[in-house]
Amino acid sequence: MLAGRNITLGVTGGIAVYKAAQLASNLRADGAEVHVIMTRSAREFVSPLTFQVLTNNRVYGDLFEPVAEWKVQHIELAALSELLVVVPATANILGKVAGGIADDLLSTVIMATTYPVLFCPAMNMNMYQNPVTQRNLVVLRDLGYHFAGPGKGRLACGVEGVGRLADLAEIMAKIHTLLPLKGDLRGLKIMVTAGPTLEPIDPVRYLTNRSSGKMGYALANAAARRGASVTLISGPTSLQAPNGVELTRVETASEMFQAVMEHFPRVDIVIKAAAVADYRPREVCGQKIKKTGATLVIECDKNPDILAELGRRKTHQTLVGFAAETSDLEGNAIQKVKRKNLDLLVANDITLPGAGFDADTNIVKLVYPGEFVLPLPIMDKLALAHRILDEVLNLRRNGQ
Repeated sequence: MLAGRNITLGVTGGIAVYKAAQLASNLRADGAEVHVIMTRSAREFVSPLTFQVLTNNRVYGDLFEPVAEWKVQHIELAALSELLVVVPATANILGKVAGGIADDLLSTVIMATTYPVLFCPAMNMNMYQNPVTQRNLVVLRDLGYHFAGPGKGRLACGVEGVGRLADLAEIMAKIHTLLPLKGDLRGLKIMVTAGPTLEPIDPVRYLTNRSSGKMGYALANAAARRGASVTLISGPTSLQAPNGVELTRVETASEMFQAVMEHFPRVDIVIKAAAVADYRPREVCGQKIKKTGATLVIECDKNPDILAELGRRKTHQTLVGFAAETSDLEGNAIQKVKRKNLDLLVANDITLPGAGFDADTNIVKLVYPGEFVLPLPIMDKLALAHRILDEVLNLRRNGQ
């Protein structure tokens, strides 16, 4: 997903430096070309060889080290990438940049660069809360620098508090937000459904499911950032609509069916990430149901199958479905692709750690017509959204 993208990783001297190694590995796995600059203090924690092996690139460290050819090293590095990520960002590097100090290779590259710089602070709680550090953070934000974290939790010094390096999934999501994307979806109209539906029982109760809407909103966000015209049809969630997306809010499965069918003829791609209720109560009581007996029976009727109806109606559209399973993931997914005339199905086993509802990550298998199954590793939902969109583009280019 980051194939062809150049990212510079600035590593400073903090105990969270080992997470920077994992971030370098994650970026490389996503296809990015990663160039690492290590400060002298960082090299006290981890050998440059670690990053060299992980990135398959030379690791830079000394501002004045000899070079094989005549190039001004900090100018060359400043022009090389599209984004500079400093992780961990210690109080020292934050203070240097805020004060305009450039006395080593990393701080010099930061001063020379014209592309976005993302700081990922990690330090002792008292250092982070120190008024000097807080002033430096205000200065850097006012100057246009970007931040991920810090988070709260157990710190290396043994105390609980703020100062912990942000989760790598959060850092990766911020990287994707800051990297300028190619407009490879420009000119395409995409409809995404997201979230749960609510099926009322009485004025205070309803049937629903555990969907948070995060996957659908990530897809809408990714598609809009890649230039598509995006319509997001969302069940009830607490999420904020992504920028540049036309949002239609619904509650019930019937309302979602109507909204989807209204937009369907005018779109090129449909991604059905919503978790739509299969059944609805046959009768909705006008008053709150009182607890009068030992049991309560609620008769339900089937809701319309939106995805199957789209499969019957589609003409030029590319149709992508989602399936959340708890057993026989591949078998159920293969049958769903056939039964609902899908071009692609994104299937996940919600019992796996990191793949359930409301998680920030997902573990999925992409299932195609012809029973071809492509398993993907665990990744944050924005990264997965881009991967799904890449697959959809491939399908369209191949005339499917």
